[in-house]
Amino acid sequence: MRGTMGPWGLLCMCLVSLLTLQAVAAQGSPTRNPKGGKKRTAVDAAVDGVVIRSLKVNCKVTSRFAHYVITSQVVNSADTAKEVSFNVEIPKTAFISDFAITADDNAFTGDIKDKVTAWKQYRKAAISGENAGLVRASGRTMEQFSIHVIVGPRSKATFRLTYEEVLRRKLMQYDIVIKVKPKQLVQHFEIDVDIFEPQGIRKLDVEASFLPKELAAQLIKKSFSGKKGHVLFRPTMSQQQTCPTCSTTLLNGDFKVTYDVNRDNACDLLVANNYFAHFFAPQNLTKLNKNVVFVIDISTSMEGQKVKQTKEALHKILGDMRPGDYFDLVLFGSAVQSWKGSLVQASPANLEAARNFVQRFSLAGATNLNGGLLRGIEILNKAQQSLPELSNHASILIMLTDGEPTEGVTDRTQILKNVRDAIKGRFPLYNLGFGHDLDLNFLEVMSLENNGRVQRIYEDHDATQQLQGFYEQVANPLLRDVELLYPREAVSDLTQHRHKQYYEGSEIMVAGRIADHKLSSFKADVRAHAEGQEFMTTCLVDEEEMKKLLQERGHMLENHVERLWAYLTIQELLAKRMKLEGKEKASVTAKALQMSLAYQFVTPLTSMTVRGMADQDGLEPIIDKPLDDSLPLEMVGPRKTFMLAASQPAPTHSSLNIDKLPDQVTGVDTDPHFLIHVPQKEDVLCFNINEEPGVVLSLVQDPDTGFSVNGQLISNEAGSPGKHEGTYFGRLGIANPATDFQLEVTPQNITLNPGTGGPVFSWRDQAFLRQNEVVVTINRKRNLVVSVEDGGTFEVILHRVWRGSAVRQDFLGFYVLDSHRMSARTHGLLGQFFHPFDYKVSDLHPGSDPTKTDATMVVKNRRLMVTRGLQKDYRKDPRHGAEVTCWFIHNNGDGLIDGVHTDYIVPDIF
Repeated sequence: MRGTMGPWGLLCMCLVSLLTLQAVAAQGSPTRNPKGGKKRTAVDAAVDGVVIRSLKVNCKVTSRFAHYVITSQVVNSADTAKEVSFNVEIPKTAFISDFAITADDNAFTGDIKDKVTAWKQYRKAAISGENAGLVRASGRTMEQFSIHVIVGPRSKATFRLTYEEVLRRKLMQYDIVIKVKPKQLVQHFEIDVDIFEPQGIRKLDVEASFLPKELAAQLIKKSFSGKKGHVLFRPTMSQQQTCPTCSTTLLNGDFKVTYDVNRDNACDLLVANNYFAHFFAPQNLTKLNKNVVFVIDISTSMEGQKVKQTKEALHKILGDMRPGDYFDLVLFGSAVQSWKGSLVQASPANLEAARNFVQRFSLAGATNLNGGLLRGIEILNKAQQSLPELSNHASILIMLTDGEPTEGVTDRTQILKNVRDAIKGRFPLYNLGFGHDLDLNFLEVMSLENNGRVQRIYEDHDATQQLQGFYEQVANPLLRDVELLYPREAVSDLTQHRHKQYYEGSEIMVAGRIADHKLSSFKADVRAHAEGQEFMTTCLVDEEEMKKLLQERGHMLENHVERLWAYLTIQELLAKRMKLEGKEKASVTAKALQMSLAYQFVTPLTSMTVRGMADQDGLEPIIDKPLDDSLPLEMVGPRKTFMLAASQPAPTHSSLNIDKLPDQVTGVDTDPHFLIHVPQKEDVLCFNINEEPGVVLSLVQDPDTGFSVNGQLISNEAGSPGKHEGTYFGRLGIANPATDFQLEVTPQNITLNPGTGGPVFSWRDQAFLRQNEVVVTINRKRNLVVSVEDGGTFEVILHRVWRGSAVRQDFLGFYVLDSHRMSARTHGLLGQFFHPFDYKVSDLHPGSDPTKTDATMVVKNRRLMVTRGLQKDYRKDPRHGAEVTCWFIHNNGDGLIDGVHTDYIVPDIF
């Protein structure tokens, strides 16, 4: 079966759970040994010859930012091809950031691009109305990802999925939920959770819904001390069995880790690499009294279980009201009625009367949602204005509806305006949508415009508990009108830092960038209204403690703080765009898209394609973020079939647009990291060159034209030539002898034809130069572009150091924007890769760093060990760069570059 398909066929990506194995044999049925007719032992159990050899979940949490990697290997020991499926449930709040399959010595990796570009590949599916996406909503809090693969005889497949999320504190704890459902015994099963919290871990608990408590205590190892916590679940095959002689598995349910951190201070500031994260959760505050109005839909569509469960929940919620609280109830069907028409105190007598009112009300008519909301808002507004003793309470409006407006004002835009104009930002509106027959986006926009949030209440046996659970999150306000303030000149790109209320058991999280040279003046002032007094506190950065943290957690801390900021920013931009129209919406959307691409997140604006796979129409599979969590799994449409393409045509780049190709880059930057874009693979290779300061390296050399680019290394720290802490390019020489052109570039000056006393330009200049066939454009304080007719186009990036930077003197980056007209004999550390070459990646597995994948690469008839990692492309943002995923070749590119790296040392930049 090798031909164009190989022994593999790739089928639809739908979804189910952490890992589900499916094959031809009926799941769970006893399988007989063909020789002796005996049942297999548990250790030999497989589904028709297909076995999950390993399934490992690795979760690393650093300051609330969680990074998950799920890796599984499936083996087909049969003599015929079998279909299996890799199915994963991930939180709806998470972003997928990487996916890879290794099959039959071929590696297929995910490539994230903007959704419009990705879905051009699916124009046929879009026209026919099919849904070709790969991720679907699953239940209340999860999304399902699934890929079906036909495994060749005596073959194996390895899957690796990475996703990330920020953990939100609810009811005094953070939750890590991992869905477990392998449907068979697994030879090597492991869940490994590593937690690092600078504030220190206060508690750490684990529960597995599929294990009795006594067995869970034996099989799950947990520990925490100081800043670190660890959970390990590694059951043997016999420990997974439902009974000693059974081939069925116990593992079917939720594996849940919960923890909380110490709260010695009201807030905690974390700073790394010019990004900060601010966590605010003060303790020991007196609970604020609250003014609450419940606005309840009593239209006829609420009949049956809905109204029964709503009444049950209201009874319990009323029982939780405190004596100092004030409340009222508003009902809306075709008409609007209120219980009292004004706020009353939660006295025993009033609460009992309210319970009787709730018990007696009946359903009536259509859905006058606008009228009901305006009546509730009016009650709260009047109380705040006419009763001074209530003005210091925390006011909350909660609406429950199961449908869309059908009575009174029904135009959604007008309803949004009416509610917005009536509330005027005075208090939050929380919308609860009961069931699926409603416009949740409309309710969400309304909540977002009024400082609240939306939550779906699922029609199920526990709807009463869902309603009560939501109320518990807002039942105990501790502060109102909370502002987290930072020195204006010291910060930029802040996430939301003003909140109407802070509730017990929650946490306010703010992230942003710190300007250069401003760390010493950086602080956070928090102001709010507490019970009977003003609340004020100042949070400072403990620089010595930060140094210790960086030593303990290193690059992971820096990376996670920045990605936490990116995650929060993208989430807020996606929410903000829901409230906007026209140019404003387009601008916010563009920013969210740019950040999604820069940080390689699958968001509602981006898609991940899996390179090297294609269906019968030649289209690649797509991984998408679901937009509507109301879509049931059975409505996803017909299953699409994808095949492994033997080869893909190389994309042409004659009109390369770097704004649209953030990851397609060949160049060298920073310490020095070489990035090689391989268009045939739509992938990137990378390697470092470690040499001493002063060494000159040949980057590009075209022997047919004489064109060359050479770069001289400088040390990390000025004045320390003998101290090797990292080297950077501090001087570049670009020469085109055919036109007597030479350009010397340093971080200070740009000199044209230095050998003949040519003009000298500063990086403060904006200039356009032409000498025969060569054009040079200098963009002030940023970059310069060199373009050679019938040659190539190259870019030099200027890097300026800033306070806190790991590099202590200015340096240069060099990028190849277009090289297709360079001769086939072009060489150099970069030039040798200007023309097509091939390689294969196989045997993907976790490396010594469990957050990274190691693999075997065969290139130029050599077999190398390589690591999947991240480098940065600084063309668009010389300060922070955009992350690029690449295969890293160790030992100075040994085995990838021709010869050894010392062959590329030359005497001078010209």
